[in-house]
This record gives sequence, C-alpha cells and structure tokens, in this order.
Amino acid sequence: MGLKPCLLRVHRWITLVFALPLLGVILSGLVLSVEPLAQRVAPAAPLTEARLLGFLDRFDPAGKATGLSVRTYDQVVRLSGVGEDEVVDVGIATGEEVEADGFAEWFGFARGLHERLLLDLGWLVTASTAAMLVLAGLGVAMGLPRLRNSLGGWHAGAAWICLPLIVLSPLTGLFIAIGVGTGGVTAGPRGERVPIRAAVTAIARDHDLAGLTSLRTRGGRLLARIYDGNRLTSYVVTKDALQPAAVNWSRALHEGNWHAVLGSALNAILSIVLVGLWGSGLLLWAKRRFRKRRPRLPNGAAVPG
Repeated sequence: MGLKPCLLRVHRWITLVFALPLLGVILSGLVLSVEPLAQRVAPAAPLTEARLLGFLDRFDPAGKATGLSVRTYDQVVRLSGVGEDEVVDVGIATGEEVEADGFAEWFGFARGLHERLLLDLGWLVTASTAAMLVLAGLGVAMGLPRLRNSLGGWHAGAAWICLPLIVLSPLTGLFIAIGVGTGGVTAGPRGERVPIRAAVTAIARDHDLAGLTSLRTRGGRLLARIYDGNRLTSYVVTKDALQPAAVNWSRALHEGNWHAVLGSALNAILSIVLVGLWGSGLLLWAKRRFRKRRPRLPNGAAVPG
C-alpha cells in the first residue's frame, strides 16, 4: 500500500471515531458564530447612563450587585448578585423585570454543547479539536487534489480552499483550552472593589453604553467588555479610570469578536463548510464501504456488468 492510500485510511478512521462529537462542536459553532453580530443589533430603547443607573437604583438599592450583562438581541440587562435568585433580568425598553427566554437560551445551550457537549466532556471536545487539526494535516500530506465535479472532488476542493480557516479555528480553540495567547487581566494593581454603579459612571465618561456587553469580576478585578465600533475590547475598571486589559487574541479570533460583522460571517461560512466536509466525508466512506461488489469468476476476473 502506498503512502497516500495509507494516509487516506487514517483520515477516514479518525473521522469515524470523532464523527459525533465533531458534529456537535461544528453545529454549535454555527449557532455561536452569529452571536457577535446579534449583540451589535441596535436596541429598541437607548441604553444610557441614566437608564442603567435607574435599573440599579430600583433592583439593587443596597449596591450588592456583583456584575451585569447586556443582551441587545433579547433587549435585556441581567444584574448578578441581586434578588432572591441572585439574578434579575430587566427589559431595556420597559425597565421592568422580565423572564429571559429569548436568544440567550439558544446561545447558552450552544455554548454548553460547544465547550463540554452538554456534559462534563471538555476533554472530548479538546480531543475532537485536535483531531480536526490532524485531519487537516493529513489532507495536506495527501497533496493537491484533482478538482472534479464529483462528491470527492468537491470535498477535497472545499477543504483546500478553506484550509486557513479550517486550521485557524481549531488551533485557536486549543489555545483557549490550554491557556495560550489568552491575554489576561494584567492592567493595574489589585485594589478595593469598585461598585457596579461607580463602574457604570466611569465607563459612560469615555464610551457609549450601547457598546457595553458585560461587567464581571475576573482575577480579583472588575472587567468591562465594550464594543469599540465592531471590535470587542476589555478594560479593567478602577476607581480612577479604565485601563486596557491584555488582548485575548485566541478568543477574539475563535469567537469572531475581532469584528462583529466580518468575524461572524467568516465563522458562519467555516461552520457551513465543515458541516459539508463532515457529511460528504462520511458519505464517501459509506459508498466505499457498502457499495455492491461485483462477483468474480473462478479465475479471478470480474463478471461483466
């Protein structure tokens, strides 16, 4: 057996072994690919400093909130650390407490599937991500394909055309899993806790609150994630000012947050291509595995069709 048939056989077996977890990761990635774009949809009611402080005055008069997140696709501000359930969802337009059963539920389900297959299977997601890189490497090792108008031709052609994205997506996913290129909250020394209300006022001095996506404590510091144009950036909130946090390039590239429009579009295209490669690869294997073999004569010659 030559080298190429051997590589092709390994390629097929890896695909079969990781077929189901890969499908879950790819389909959930397709759903998550549109989240940055959905987050940039303009809210029906403008989220101003006065409006956000009003939410805090009403639902957190004691100033106990530990964080907040803004979901423009659901028109909801979620306050953390307040209320009986430690979470209160407030409608941006109405200012009333609401039940958050919108797109956030779908994105949350997809994220659980993408990161741990809805169970404690993060190790399998990591292994499947590494397997995707191995599959790409085997494809390259087999050499340039002959472009033909056939299922195999389209499979190989799509893989080569989208090769940079096919490599970049699982590679950055692995980087996130092992903590490479993830930046971190390194700006400024640790200090006393900054109240959420004071953080909102500090952010409003330099940024449009329509771009705010979250305020959360990370590494003992309050971290704000804000869209500057279409790019999601992180800032450490101190008593005096906002300080840029180290850029998490792995997550920005993997999630498409480097540009809400272009990042979402490229990730969606990649997910569709990967679904096509997954399906066509399994179909090619099935056609080869289960095709009807022609009977042979006693001398070994095939019976004429």
